[in-house]
Amino acid sequence: MRKITISAMLLGLACLGVTVPATAAQAAGGCDDDWGPRNGYMYAWQDLNCEGTRLIATAGNSSYWGAGATDKASSVMNRGFTGGRDAVKFYQDINHGGGHTCLLAGELYADNLTDNRFSNGVIVNDRITSHKWVTPGECTTILT
Repeated sequence: MRKITISAMLLGLACLGVTVPATAAQAAGGCDDDWGPRNGYMYAWQDLNCEGTRLIATAGNSSYWGAGATDKASSVMNRGFTGGRDAVKFYQDINHGGGHTCLLAGELYADNLTDNRFSNGVIVNDRITSHKWVTPGECTTILT
């Protein structure tokens, strides 16, 4: 009887060990799946949670994202190298104009821009037109 009880207990623990990691993996996804080692790039996606069309991936500044990417981003990621100019400052207008907001290196990504606002109060989602790399001290509004 004791062997049956121990065997049943071990089988239960083994099943639990198999299902817990599978559940955790299913809960991840989206931006978590796209995160990788820091490579100096900023990314933007058309859909929430870093999904859908990737609109831009660049290590440099951009004064205009172009017709294919402007006013379409719903999630962004900062895989820039830390230190110095490691925050991405997003702008509402071309040539780094209009309202602005930042994504700090430590924030990694903003997976839902519908709940963020530029410095002028305009919702960030589907409103980014340009960006540049800045120091965190140049940021007054930060994506969360």
